[in-house]
Amino acid sequence: MPPIIKTESLTKTFGSNTAVNGVSFEVQKGEVFGLLGPNGAGKTTLLSMLCTILKPTSGTAVINGFDIIQEGAKVRQSIGIVFQDPSVDADMTSRENLQMHADLYGVPVSEQESRIQEVLTLVQLEDRADQFLNTYSGGMRRRLEIARGLLHYPRVLFLDEPTIGLDPQSREHIWSYIRQLREREDMTLILTTHYMEEADELCDRIAIIDHGSVVALDEPSALKQAVGCEVIHLETDEPEKLQDLLMKIPEIEKVRVTGGEVRASVAHADDELPRVMEIAFKAGIRMKSVHLTRPDMNDVFMHYTGREIREEGHESMGRMAMMKRRSSR
Repeated sequence: MPPIIKTESLTKTFGSNTAVNGVSFEVQKGEVFGLLGPNGAGKTTLLSMLCTILKPTSGTAVINGFDIIQEGAKVRQSIGIVFQDPSVDADMTSRENLQMHADLYGVPVSEQESRIQEVLTLVQLEDRADQFLNTYSGGMRRRLEIARGLLHYPRVLFLDEPTIGLDPQSREHIWSYIRQLREREDMTLILTTHYMEEADELCDRIAIIDHGSVVALDEPSALKQAVGCEVIHLETDEPEKLQDLLMKIPEIEKVRVTGGEVRASVAHADDELPRVMEIAFKAGIRMKSVHLTRPDMNDVFMHYTGREIREEGHESMGRMAMMKRRSSR
């Protein structure tokens, strides 16, 4: 089965700045595919090209069998978009917002009422359908935006930072809806995020984007495994003495002392911990605390970029769409 999305050397420059640099990847039908990177890394620019909001400087992509440059209208019929910036009309009800969208996207009149009710139910807003959006919380508005993006039966749904600015409970709700979409709507989901946990929890595969390039692409578990070591954390009053002893164990790859804590990097921490404790006990070293940590997505990002994820200025897809409209006047 051909991929539902395929990019080939996709590039976008703004003057002397290269926002997206020769990006190539494939996404299979039904995947939840994540673009993980800091704000300013190029992931939103990449999505904007895939959604035909921006025209590539070079390279191309095919979505649902349609070329984003030559067949933009057919691409737009195949996709739904949930912008990072609020894009629903607060002076209208949910039902009115969805009705307007159904008309704009040509949802058959005979199907509009049932489809509107269906997507409202999916995001659990059916009881608030006739209330104005100025009474909604941020999480409820985001759920409505997801419902709107689904209304015209898209094959691919793009979600640009879908949970940014939401409280933890609302974020969990959005995660739940995203999981349901693949199961109930039979669609492919592409999401950008700079939340490590979000990428790990939701995505089948993740492309790490930094400075406009894909620096790693794989399943979350494989990315974490590639980072390698687990870490045994040992708090003691004699860290240097314990460090000297542990450095003699061949299976321990690295031992360092940080703030009175000894950190031993090993391939299999569970296997080595009993020996570490036995060595400490025989040497008369008393432990204050012991715990293990395994690589997470932050470790993965550090591994591939050499730094923690950054918070930088960025362009959202919504702002890019507005810029495109202005430039075309």
